[in-house]
Amino acid sequence: MTARGVAETTTARPPTVVRRRVDAIVVGVGLVVFALCAAIARSGRVGPLERRVFGWVNGLPDVLTAPMVAVQFVGVLAAGFVAAAIALAFRRYRLAIAAVIVTVLKLLAERGIWQLVSRSRPGTEIPGAIVRGNTATHGAAFVSGHVILVTALASIVAPYLHGRWRLAPWIVVALVAFSRLYLGAHAPLDIVGALGVGVAIGGVVNLAVGVPNDDLAFEASASPEELEDAIPAA
Repeated sequence: MTARGVAETTTARPPTVVRRRVDAIVVGVGLVVFALCAAIARSGRVGPLERRVFGWVNGLPDVLTAPMVAVQFVGVLAAGFVAAAIALAFRRYRLAIAAVIVTVLKLLAERGIWQLVSRSRPGTEIPGAIVRGNTATHGAAFVSGHVILVTALASIVAPYLHGRWRLAPWIVVALVAFSRLYLGAHAPLDIVGALGVGVAIGGVVNLAVGVPNDDLAFEASASPEELEDAIPAA
């Protein structure tokens, strides 16, 4: 192969790390969702529709208490550092850095939001709320720090997974969000606003750190026939 051919091959090789346009879109959508929730929650009140949705989940049988208490621990602050440690163990250094960054950003974001929006916990704000599992009844409720963290972690972990496994982090997000409603820790807008903040943080970190290139993952796993079909005819 000539030097020119080598140069062309090297130039054509796709990058191993990419910054995706979808992450920029997700950041924008997440911020809009948060802003809308904050505008409503800023009054400090929980409206009739929100109370009704809360009641549907919070009023489910007590048999769910033990599993939901266990599930919510996935959203504690240590989860970010555990994710970083697991990433290091698998030599995913970029992911480990991203996990630490989202954990720090979660702390900064929730504390900033608490200065802007003041709303009490359901145990104080919603008459008849059932508070389970030693859940706090006082303090800032908007937004849920648990949900921010697991959502941001899901956003950065999912690009490293393939196929149906990419759904797994989002199933965890859904379970944690459900648990915080069921246990009486948060009202629905506290959860939805946190989802917006979480995906925005995850998107920003993905743009800053980069994510694996799906094209390379396809090349590594595809059969010769699939690769041939994927290459346009000359």
